[in-house]
Amino acid sequence: MSAALVAGLLAGYGVAIPVGAIGALLVGLTARTSFRTGAAAALGVATADGLYAFAAVLGGAALARLIEPVATPMRWAAAVVLVAIAVRTAVSALRRNGSPVDDRGLTSPGRAYLGLLGLTVLNPATIVYFGALVVGRQADAAPDLLSGIVFVLAAFIASASWQLLLAGGGSLVGRVLSGPRGRLVTALVSSVVIVVLAIGLLPG
Repeated sequence: MSAALVAGLLAGYGVAIPVGAIGALLVGLTARTSFRTGAAAALGVATADGLYAFAAVLGGAALARLIEPVATPMRWAAAVVLVAIAVRTAVSALRRNGSPVDDRGLTSPGRAYLGLLGLTVLNPATIVYFGALVVGRQADAAPDLLSGIVFVLAAFIASASWQLLLAGGGSLVGRVLSGPRGRLVTALVSSVVIVVLAIGLLPG
């Protein structure tokens, strides 16, 4: 059981710690809104990681093979959505003089949660990552339902803790750059970073 716990924690941190476009979006979103909204977005990311870990425990390599044919369209979809969010954020910041509050965007906790959940689900590399780990674990020992549940929960907790840490960093940035000019700079910088990282999602 402890082995499943450690494996789940390592898997969760392994997939969460590399800060990509989603991480940049999370930090920028929290800086421009509130920690409450950022925390909801962070839990959306962690929920997607947990769902993929659960799917990997259930299906493992078979699910990874199922997703492989649509992996490229999923990456394109994620990149397009991220670029659209980045452009919208920048345009809104310029129009509103650094205070990009828009009820139609990700500025409420519920929408932030669902938005980041959906974006993270579009990353097929996550299921491949968890699938490989689960298959590797099953090669060493017979599959066990309880250890699988512990693995999934540990992966979710690890991912959630890291994403909440990123949200906390975004909240600190928002407090330091609380004026209109600071919010404008935050929005524009995060938009550029998100676009660059989103392009990196595209297949080579």
